[in-house]
Amino acid sequence: MKFFYGPMDCGKSTLALQMDYNHARQGRRGLVLTTIDRAGPGRLSTRIGLGKEAVEVGTDLDIRGLVRQRWAQGIRVDYLICDEASFYTVAQIEQLADLVDTSDVDVYAFGLATDFRTSLFPAAQRLFELADEVTRVQVEVLCWCGRPGLLNARVVNGGIAREGDQVVIGDTDADPAAGDTTADDVRYQVLCRRHHRVGDLGPTARAEGQLRLV
Repeated sequence: MKFFYGPMDCGKSTLALQMDYNHARQGRRGLVLTTIDRAGPGRLSTRIGLGKEAVEVGTDLDIRGLVRQRWAQGIRVDYLICDEASFYTVAQIEQLADLVDTSDVDVYAFGLATDFRTSLFPAAQRLFELADEVTRVQVEVLCWCGRPGLLNARVVNGGIAREGDQVVIGDTDADPAAGDTTADDVRYQVLCRRHHRVGDLGPTARAEGQLRLV
């Protein structure tokens, strides 16, 4: 079981698709899984335009049972590509480890390590504890100041948030035309540790195409 992690926009989903391609072209059979993807349920997408159909991992999905169901149908499953794995449940991470240890299924998990408060996601913490190999994705992401972007800040109505639910989908602008005047404007921005700690989002206003969590 390998866990690849990094902040937003470092290429985790792109690497996941590349990993799937490399294994499939050698004749291996796998499943691609994801959750809360920017393109909607049942789809793994990337910001550079690549994408693929995927199994949506809801909180009640038994991944071990899913694989065994495929086996019962005569479908080989040699490996799993698990995108957005930091949003899985801890029980699902345990299921992935069980598939590796008892069934020799290779698992490649991709996701964030920490949330907007710089706290580990529970599933990411369990991956750090159980994975045979942990790798930080090496594509460099920069803070607005030019330093390495390490942390994902949640920006609510123009200011950095320090409290709230651990998972909130970004780019949720209120729509006055639809009579929505109470919803918060939520987005995410990668910052260096210094500017995340002080809440400095930089000198420029929100631009079109600003980074988003999902």
